[in-house]
Amino acid sequence: MRTYYINNGQENGGPFTLDELKTQQLTKATLVWHQAMDEWKHATDIQELKSFFTVVPPSIKQAITTPEIELYKTSKTILGLKKSHFFLALLFSAILLTVFILNVIQNNKRSELDLKNKQTEFSNEKIKLEQNERNEERIQEEIRKRIALENNNLRKRDSINSRISEIKALLIDNKNKLATSTKDLSDAEKFTFFRSESEKTEEISLLQNDLQNIETQIIQLENESDRLYLQLEMIR
Repeated sequence: MRTYYINNGQENGGPFTLDELKTQQLTKATLVWHQAMDEWKHATDIQELKSFFTVVPPSIKQAITTPEIELYKTSKTILGLKKSHFFLALLFSAILLTVFILNVIQNNKRSELDLKNKQTEFSNEKIKLEQNERNEERIQEEIRKRIALENNNLRKRDSINSRISEIKALLIDNKNKLATSTKDLSDAEKFTFFRSESEKTEEISLLQNDLQNIETQIIQLENESDRLYLQLEMIR
């Protein structure tokens, strides 16, 4: 069942059924509203209430004075409020709504800025960590290269020292051979018995060749030794 609300210009009344409205002192200017309506209307503008005013005509006094008073009151009020109060409330509501919207926008911008700052901080921290990792990798690589170089130099030094020791032994042996060959050559040049001149010459030539070969080997070994000592100094 449809229910109605009325406004006498000062306060609202209701809800009333259609029958209950008949007991109310309705005038054509009385504001009436029900749920199917978008806004308040005068009673005379509502189809089902028009019969109220044809069946019960108003008195002369009411016909002359009451509608004018009601219309005057109606023209001065909106939704039960004075127009000045209504527009003031409307303006205040608009200001509150504007402030609320601005606060929401500002909060959203602040949230977006905070999110961007956090993302930037995260990206910077990530870049810093990656840079530290790369630096650590370079340091480790340098350490590995240095260790490899030191091991390689150690192997070279060991190899050079081993070769130098061999050369020293070979020099001693060759110098002993040189001394022996020199003595043999001297003896061969002095010894003349049981040999022909050609045999003597041939023997001396062989001894001279041996002596020259030994001297050449000694020179080569000494040169090699000098080079190895130089390499050893460069490695150190």
